[in-house]
Amino acid sequence: MLISLLQKTAKQGEALADGEPVEKTLSIIELVTTGGTAGMLIIGILFVLLIAAIYIYFERIFAIKEASKVDSNFMNQIRDYVSDGKVDSAQNLCSQANSPVSRLISKGISRIGKPLEDINTAIENAGRLEVYSLEKNVSVLATISGAAPMIGFLGTVIGMILSIFEIANSGGSIDIKTLADGLYTAMTTTVGGLIVGIVAYIAYNHLVVKTDKIVYQMEANSLEFLDLLNEPI
Repeated sequence: MLISLLQKTAKQGEALADGEPVEKTLSIIELVTTGGTAGMLIIGILFVLLIAAIYIYFERIFAIKEASKVDSNFMNQIRDYVSDGKVDSAQNLCSQANSPVSRLISKGISRIGKPLEDINTAIENAGRLEVYSLEKNVSVLATISGAAPMIGFLGTVIGMILSIFEIANSGGSIDIKTLADGLYTAMTTTVGGLIVGIVAYIAYNHLVVKTDKIVYQMEANSLEFLDLLNEPI
């Protein structure tokens, strides 16, 4: 192993002596840590936004999955109870189900005996509250998906300004290495911002699709319940 290391060192020395370029590795950690206070601050903000986006996504996806669980025989049981006049049994069934659909039906059952329009209005109001609960913090993902790329671009602009400042104070002799390091650092923030923005955007759209499915489910069951009340006795 020692002989191999000595041979490798000798070859690198020969390459430098011959004027051949030596391959340089690109480390993301090195780019972040050498980006100065501004660059590290931007990357830190983006990292916090990424963690927040991931947390909101998984918290909402589990909540939506739990809310979508509805017994396929639920409405048939409600129909039987309401047809037989067993309103209390229907309410108990809704309480046991404890889902957005069951809470809407429970609201409608509590209004039985009033005009159908009043029952429909009560169900719609309850539905708005359920949708609001399902969409909790989802708008934050939309904000992150739009703000993260702009924050990354801000870091790029700051990095470019610092690079130009170094050039202006170089006294006419431009250090290519210093300029390249500054550009690497500037582009790193843009890449970080785009990654966070893409992750948040995909998570947001996926949650919107999942939420819409539950909303359609609530609407379908609500209409079925109203049709049940409108049936001739």
